[in-house]
Amino acid sequence: MSSSYTSEVFVSKEAPNFECEAFMPNGEFETVKLSDYKDKKWVLLFFYPFNFTFVCPSEIIAFSDSMEEFEKRGVQILGCSVDSKFAHRTWTRLPTSEGGIGQIKYPLLADVNKTIAKQFGVLHTDGMALRGTFIIDKNGVVQTSSINNAPIGRSVDETLRIVDACQHFEKYGEVCPMNWRKGKRAMNPTPEGVASYLLNKKVTSENGTENTVQN
Repeated sequence: MSSSYTSEVFVSKEAPNFECEAFMPNGEFETVKLSDYKDKKWVLLFFYPFNFTFVCPSEIIAFSDSMEEFEKRGVQILGCSVDSKFAHRTWTRLPTSEGGIGQIKYPLLADVNKTIAKQFGVLHTDGMALRGTFIIDKNGVVQTSSINNAPIGRSVDETLRIVDACQHFEKYGEVCPMNWRKGKRAMNPTPEGVASYLLNKKVTSENGTENTVQN
């Protein structure tokens, strides 16, 4: 599968603004703009192919179940597909035992004219959105983007890890090396910083605990 549109989104550049109707956690329909969150919250914008499909419910519910962790980090989650707001409402009103997703704690955007999917370069020739994931900071700048093929589900833990890394750099100016996680050692973006990090890297001791090796 491949996207059929050229993306307007570039990492390190401002995300294109959009406006569309959405089904909200309170059960109402509202108009949502990306600019509503600028200077207020980070945004996790994720696209999924269609309602009433297979991998999609697992992702949507997992993000909803993890909402508290994203809120701790000041992140607003926005789910988006090319389904209508009415289809979103119907899907959330069905229990999981009947193929529904139940109540969701964040807005589901109704990109029925496929404008947002086109803007973000995730619209497939089949007319669905691929699994695009975009982390946008408070300034409206895209910090990370990734696109999975339809059969490949995402990881909430990895998404949170990336948010933590983005926010760590924003706060401290330190860059985050391979497999970095919140609370672990980062590095100064200088030759000296790299040398210091590598000379003080973590190793696993025989009893399974992590120790810092000073060289």
